[in-house]
Formats: sequence, structure tokens, C-alpha cells
Amino acid sequence: MSDSRRHRGPHPNDAELFSEQALPSLMAAVSDLSWLRTRGYSDGSSVKLVGDRYRLRGRQRTAARRCACSDSALGNRALRQCAPKMVNARHLLVDGLNVITTIEVALARGVLLLGRDSCLRDMASFHGSYRLVHETARAVEILVDVIDSLQPSEATIYIDRPVSNSGRLAEIVRTTASDKGSCIQATTADRVDELLKASNAVVASADSAILDECGDWLNLARMSVERHHSELEPLWLLDLS
Repeated sequence: MSDSRRHRGPHPNDAELFSEQALPSLMAAVSDLSWLRTRGYSDGSSVKLVGDRYRLRGRQRTAARRCACSDSALGNRALRQCAPKMVNARHLLVDGLNVITTIEVALARGVLLLGRDSCLRDMASFHGSYRLVHETARAVEILVDVIDSLQPSEATIYIDRPVSNSGRLAEIVRTTASDKGSCIQATTADRVDELLKASNAVVASADSAILDECGDWLNLARMSVERHHSELEPLWLLDLS
């Protein structure tokens, strides 16, 4: 059945899966999974082992997987993380779907996850299909405003071309930037993750695979949500760090 929801809000079962009562098991799962990753155990078997131990459901296992990381990954990401002022006069490349979706989820009062590496993530998944939702336009406005406040020398937002509606989203970004007098560029591209990993620019993403291979990076989704905290209250934020 196709997903016809018009918001990036919570899943029907999230109130139970991410309740206050579920939090201790989720935190323990992130800790155990991080321990296993630190020691080189395969991720698939580690997630199953930890998920079975704490009797986690599918979305809970996804949350634990997105928030956990090995000690070495934690240290390496911290060394390369840029403070906002370090973006000034530098080229900024943005993982568009990754950052915009998290802001959409915040606007729709969906579940947000604070990971061990300090990144803010969400529970959305696309599998090649992205829907424009009620929150998209405002999420793009917030993103453009935050990027402009950083005063990069140039900024490009990349949207994964193979994902449906990528062209429409890129056009929304370009139109919003133009209306605000911003020079931010938006374009679609194949293999955005590989492009960001290989770039010498500052990369804005919370994708763990990108963060482990890129150079300097910016925690842009978290920054965007924090700077618009009053508008986004009440946040449904699970601190699994």
C-alpha cells in the first residue's frame, strides 16, 4: 500500500515504541551496540543480538543502530566536526535529503534521535521514494536561513537524483533561496554520498557512512532545529547519546 501521509510526523506505534518506559532499554541497546562495533563485530549480527536481548521491535532497532557508533568513529568524527564559525568563507556542501528530512520531522513533531556522536537524526526512510509533505516548504526556509547565517563562500545543496521528487525538491530550494536573496545552489546528482565523502569542502550530513569518510563536517540538522527551538516546541527528542 502506498504511503499517502501528508506530514513527516510520528508512526502510529511510536508513542509505545519510544515511550519513557522504553527509554532505558533503548539507551542500553545503544551502549551495547557501540561496544560491539568498537570490537569489530559485524553490524547485522550485532543489531540482532542486542535487539533480541532487549526485545526491541523493528523501529526501535533502527533507532539504536542510527545512534550507536564505535569508539574510534566517535573520536574521528569529533576531531573533524566544525563549529559554526568555522564555515565562514568556506565552501559548504549539504546532504539535502538528510538535513531537510530531519527538519521536516521536527516541524511535524515526529521522533528525533540524539546519537552518541552528537548528531540529530530522524526515523524516516525513503527506499528510493521521497514525498513532498506539508512541512517541506518551511523546512527549506529554515535551512536556507541557517546556511546564510553561516556566511560560507558558497553553498550547494545536493539532492539524490534517483529518489523520486528530487527535481521538485531542488526547485523548491532554488526558488526559496532566490526569494530570500540567497546565493545557495541546489542540484540533483547521482551517488551524492560518494560525492560528499570525496569533497574537500565542509560537508553537512548526519549520515554515518558519510561522516566516517568525509573531511570537515557540520552538524547542520541539529543546528537548524536548535536555532528554531521556540517554533518547533514541543520536540519529541530521545537522547540516546
